[in-house]
Amino acid sequence: MIRNIIFDIGNVLTDFRWKEFLEDKGFDEEMVGRIARASVLNPLWNEIDRGVWEEEKLLREFVKMDPEIEAEIRRAYGNVNGMVTKREYAVPWIKELKAKGYRVYYLSNFSYKAYVECRDALDFLPYTDGGILSYQEKVVKPDPEIYRRLLYRYSLKAEESVFIDDTKVNVEAAEGLGLHGICFQTREQALKELQALGVQS
Repeated sequence: MIRNIIFDIGNVLTDFRWKEFLEDKGFDEEMVGRIARASVLNPLWNEIDRGVWEEEKLLREFVKMDPEIEAEIRRAYGNVNGMVTKREYAVPWIKELKAKGYRVYYLSNFSYKAYVECRDALDFLPYTDGGILSYQEKVVKPDPEIYRRLLYRYSLKAEESVFIDDTKVNVEAAEGLGLHGICFQTREQALKELQALGVQS
């Protein structure tokens, strides 16, 4: 029986809209691509969410990827408000699940900078029973350790828990530890898969 619903945040309960965010800052299509390749599409982007490196160190590494656009990279990431935005269904969905007796948690790769500067998108956090943001733990999905910490911290049984994430490798890592997994595409699709697991939603 499923008792615990564990949500990823970006592109599940919020929109991670990095492309639109860069466009909003006035960069044209070519520059958006260059900034993205140096930063958000760079494997080093995970280090932002891991929370070990200082922001300036990360920026310097991004600049090394395309030194000609240092000013643009720094302008892009001087403030990231608007990169993560709310989805209106997040709070009602969590409330509905809790009203039916489920406990709701979050487990997300998330940076301190985004947590502070995109705080308005995280209005659902107070309605959950707790969770983990990667920057707080210095470990990122799909490292099994971050899932183990969530299970241990809240005394959750893996077989009674379902993890919903938009990234397949993250879902597979959860399943490898005995959790049920749903690879999120749309809320409607996720609801159907939850129902197939016996979740009233």
